[in-house]
Amino acid sequence: MRICRFGDNRLGLLRGELVHDVTGALASLGQHSYPLPTHDLMIASLDKLRPEMESLADSVEGQPWRDLKLLAPIANPGKLIAAPVNYLKHLNEARGDAEIHHQGKVEEIQRVGIFLKATSSLVGASEGVVIPFPDRRNDHEIELVAIIGKTAKNVAAKDALEYVSAYTVGLDMTVRGPEERSMRKSIDTYSVLGPWLVTADEFGDPSAVDIELKVNGETRQRANTSDLVLNLQQLIEWTSSYYTLHPGDVIFTGTPDGVGQVQKGDVVTAEIERIGTLRVDIR
Repeated sequence: MRICRFGDNRLGLLRGELVHDVTGALASLGQHSYPLPTHDLMIASLDKLRPEMESLADSVEGQPWRDLKLLAPIANPGKLIAAPVNYLKHLNEARGDAEIHHQGKVEEIQRVGIFLKATSSLVGASEGVVIPFPDRRNDHEIELVAIIGKTAKNVAAKDALEYVSAYTVGLDMTVRGPEERSMRKSIDTYSVLGPWLVTADEFGDPSAVDIELKVNGETRQRANTSDLVLNLQQLIEWTSSYYTLHPGDVIFTGTPDGVGQVQKGDVVTAEIERIGTLRVDIR
């Protein structure tokens, strides 16, 4: 199943090139009062919602997805979790480029740990990336992203994929500089997800998936998730030993080498096998 959010917070089911509006399925989530839930209700109830979504999709005419404003496919993630330098070639790249490391020591992921990005930085494919500091280097980073589907705490790696609801393409934007990583990567619009979610049952094994990023048609990054230092299962085991993971939590699994600067007017296309292409305008 492929699920998107579009327009004025509509929920869509993608079949081929067409999006069918299945927003009505969300009525079963009910009304909530303060304090509101701190997780994504749609993801938490996805197994229950799927039959109704399929039924609604059968009854409404689809719209070409290219004609729609695509929002971030997750509306309310509690956490955006990200894995730094999780490809060996990118680790070496970061250590060798002064514009990336800014005289700071770039440690292996096992030493520095994961980091968190502000949820306010989250946008979808059609919203684009806004560069607030054009006088500094602003880099693209393509990543396979996993969406947690149920509460997870102290999960063993061998069981970790049972807690993944879906996958999507992620663009982890960053401004280079001496500030702490989470600050430089939490700028508004610097966490792009999309163009849709692919449920875990359709996506399959995440351990050997091709990823590629182009800027204005030129390939900048190309790798396979088999090259990850810590694979998704290990990341879930590690992060769930520190944090309780909740439905809708997002895990950016890391970016390969080839990171580079983007500027106003550039078009970034980030493609991941079995998901599709996330197209993002730089503004």
